[in-house]
Amino acid sequence: MIKTLLSVIALFASSAALAASGSVHLDKAPIDLSDTESLQRGARTFQNYCLGCHQMQYQRYARTFRDLDIPEDVGMENLMFTGEKVGDHITNTMLPKDAEKWFGAAPPDLTNVARVRGPDWLYTYLRSFYADPSRPFGVNNTVFPLVGMPHVLQSLQGMPYKAYETRLVDGEEKQVYVGLKTDGTGELNSEEYDQTIADLVNYMEYVGEPTKLESQALGIKVLVFLFIFFIFAYLLKKEYWKDVH
Repeated sequence: MIKTLLSVIALFASSAALAASGSVHLDKAPIDLSDTESLQRGARTFQNYCLGCHQMQYQRYARTFRDLDIPEDVGMENLMFTGEKVGDHITNTMLPKDAEKWFGAAPPDLTNVARVRGPDWLYTYLRSFYADPSRPFGVNNTVFPLVGMPHVLQSLQGMPYKAYETRLVDGEEKQVYVGLKTDGTGELNSEEYDQTIADLVNYMEYVGEPTKLESQALGIKVLVFLFIFFIFAYLLKKEYWKDVH
């Protein structure tokens, strides 16, 4: 019953993701799970900017450190902030009742967000915030309209805003939306910010399925084995049936 309920929830979450993105073009996320340095940078970004609100309660620190080649002492010093043990899950200290009061709903756990939303959606979403004074946190999002979270990476990107240009449309001058631009107050330039988001999404893709590379490697070995087995089985079949004909 629980598995069925979780499947239904995942289905509705996936449908909501598609509905939220609507007709917005999703940029291709440069995912590379073999890039350990990218995964390490993504883990650092998540711990410093995302963990305050979002947990990864199905992923352990120890597993992350082992898979990402992070020495335990380095990981504990730089990626663990609230006195956890290295064998603990990646959680925060925010109380659900406080989260609901501040955000209207508790921020979701992000362990499987890349599997539900997809890396392209995440990559585009995290680069699509823009200033909107009408919203509670002063920002909106082109991929997820009326989003209920602040732009937590604003210090890195700066404040994005919708840019318009005056163009002739059907013989009349009109203001045409030309994309998002930043106010230049961020610590990173646009290329550096895009790379930071790529690393973060790469890390979330890894957390959603930590054994993905191992599974792919094992799948190739199984296919090679089946191919070789098929050859021997075919030759054996010919040997057994040659006297029948």
